[in-house]
Amino acid sequence: MPTYRRQPAAFASGRGARLVDLEGRTYLDFIAGIAVDVLGHAHPRLVEAIQAQAARLLHVSNLYHIPEQTRLAAWLAARSELDRAFFCNSGAEANEAAIKLVRRYFHAQGSDRVEIVVAQGAFHGRTYGALAATPVARYREGVGPLPAGFTVVPFNDPAALAAAVSARTAAVLLEPVQGEGGVHPADPAYLRAARGLTERVGALLVFDEVQTGIGRTGTLFAFQGYGVVPDVLTLAKGLGGGVPIGAVLAREAVAQAFQPGSHGSTFGGNPLACAAALAVLETVEADGLAAHAAAMGERLMAGLRAIGERTGAITAVRGRGLLVGADLDREAGPVVDACRARGLLVNAVQPRTLRCAPPLVVGPAEVDEALAILEQVLGEGEA
Repeated sequence: MPTYRRQPAAFASGRGARLVDLEGRTYLDFIAGIAVDVLGHAHPRLVEAIQAQAARLLHVSNLYHIPEQTRLAAWLAARSELDRAFFCNSGAEANEAAIKLVRRYFHAQGSDRVEIVVAQGAFHGRTYGALAATPVARYREGVGPLPAGFTVVPFNDPAALAAAVSARTAAVLLEPVQGEGGVHPADPAYLRAARGLTERVGALLVFDEVQTGIGRTGTLFAFQGYGVVPDVLTLAKGLGGGVPIGAVLAREAVAQAFQPGSHGSTFGGNPLACAAALAVLETVEADGLAAHAAAMGERLMAGLRAIGERTGAITAVRGRGLLVGADLDREAGPVVDACRARGLLVNAVQPRTLRCAPPLVVGPAEVDEALAILEQVLGEGEA
């Protein structure tokens, strides 16, 4: 189906932060499969884990115990301050499960709370529940009616959030950094307000860390950099390093709302995906890649700001760690094309905003190379 507006490139192989196309040309990859390939391409530990697990067992279903799933859940619980995990296959599935978990939690208490407060500019997925939580018109066109029970407030506006949260509120669902919305980090005070408001009315706080999790923002989970712990956390993208897997983590009392038969996934938490995720997480931790992402992100953002000062072409830079957005004085699409022609892959997350989300293994020389290409494109008027 003609679902994707694909760029004129196809890749044969990759290593680290570089890709090689079918003609043998090399590219510096600063989008990493949309914040997925946190270890870069063909990382030896991830390749070895996938190969070894594939040789043993790929799939058995959740009719049976899965040791790799148990180990992955324990690893995540030990580092997240959350107690239980449910595994699925994508970020949209994780957010669907979180919405369902929230509503079942209150149903189990005999409460009719169903309202979930979400933020303008959010992106939580394209399936129906996740799309209902995504108040962006272009994603919703032609697919209504959507599920009800979602209230939209401005992002980073504590007063508006306070006005919306009430005894009817089941949860507040937020991204610590709005990725698809243009890379807009939440203000620390905003997330602290969300935590305080939900606690005051007995609602749940849900963080969508599909894009921000697994070291990307400079801590293993973005919420750790803010010092605000949610009741429910969703993960995907970087979790499997390129192998599809999603997860919902929750406090014990909330997790108990899911009982046998109340939710499920045929492929979720299969041995291959869990083995891959464990290899990713253990490598991110052992190699200090979250701290490395913080340092490389600072280097990247400083370089982008310097380009803006020299050329006037970059008007604002935002981000945390290696999730970075740069607003331009022109349309971003032609800039993406010109960068690709020079061997740099970035993407236009908004009409005038570039997003950079390179692998966490990217080095300082590669950051500098990307900046040099971008400055050439912007300074020479190629786009």
